[in-house]
Amino acid sequence: MNRLTVVVLAALLATACQRQQAAGPQADKAGDAVWVAGSSTVFPFATRVSENVARLTGNKPARVESLGTGGGIKLFCSGLGAKAPDIATASRQMKKSEWDACVGAGVNEIIELKVGYDGIVIANAKGGKIYDVTREQIFRALAAELPAGAGFAPNTTATWADVNPSLPKDKILVYGPPPTSGTRDAFAELALEAGARKLPALEALRASDEDAFKQRAHRTRGDGAWVDAGENDNAIVQTLTKTPGSLGVFGYSFLENNSDTVKAASVEGVAPTLAAISNGSYPLSRSLYIYVKKANFAVKPGLREYVQAFVSDAASGKGGYLIERGLIPLPDAERLTQQAHAKDQQVMAAPEK
Repeated sequence: MNRLTVVVLAALLATACQRQQAAGPQADKAGDAVWVAGSSTVFPFATRVSENVARLTGNKPARVESLGTGGGIKLFCSGLGAKAPDIATASRQMKKSEWDACVGAGVNEIIELKVGYDGIVIANAKGGKIYDVTREQIFRALAAELPAGAGFAPNTTATWADVNPSLPKDKILVYGPPPTSGTRDAFAELALEAGARKLPALEALRASDEDAFKQRAHRTRGDGAWVDAGENDNAIVQTLTKTPGSLGVFGYSFLENNSDTVKAASVEGVAPTLAAISNGSYPLSRSLYIYVKKANFAVKPGLREYVQAFVSDAASGKGGYLIERGLIPLPDAERLTQQAHAKDQQVMAAPEK
């Protein structure tokens, strides 16, 4: 190799290195698939969108992971570049503390899109007893401590009939999601908090110290009556069929997809149906979200198509392919608003709490 060739090759190598350094870590992302991580409830919907977009565009399917809402947002907020997801899926809204972590890591522009509704279901095996519970009864069965005298005492209630004679005499044994799950957050807020407020001592505590109230209201029993069963809601469904008398807590879509093996309890006389969840009459209803890094639209091929597909009429509109998977659609006007936010890449404001 002559001297001129060596000089030319060296110059080309130096130029390539300079371009890579100038592009920064986000350039490493350009050839990768869209990365989606978060809620186990949103996971089947995110996976279905990935499959459909890949089929229509010929692009590499998005990488979709079920880490729980808290785990997904934490990873999403860990920074820009190839080591963090482009999208976090969530079964609750992002918290102020999570937003602050995002901003601290340089994730300054986030797009929040509501994609549909879901209900928190309390279910048992198809052949099990029929349950119709109130939120107060749920709290009395599952709370770590209950009011006793001038203070609180450990909850030792053994059966559902001990909570209320109208309920089955089955042992209290409930499998549910762990604290990192958005389903757990929603269950704590919609069921446990609402039930705790029916008890005068806890309602008085809420009025005087809301943080202390939440700590008591959210803390579930550690004596085996409540079991953290992991992020995989399908595993909870399977456990119910193998553990007679047990109940499980998971999202409506898993009930819809496993209706041949499990059935849902009514809550305060209302069964979890599409209509009851979408109109809010079912007490344990919630909204589902995706969070997107605006900065990644410029560097991640396929991200724009994936996001717009998620909120499209074909996917999340009435009769869309996600509705067939169990997603409960937004009203038409609200869905159009979310579609506009996705198209315009409208960033969210900081959460209030």
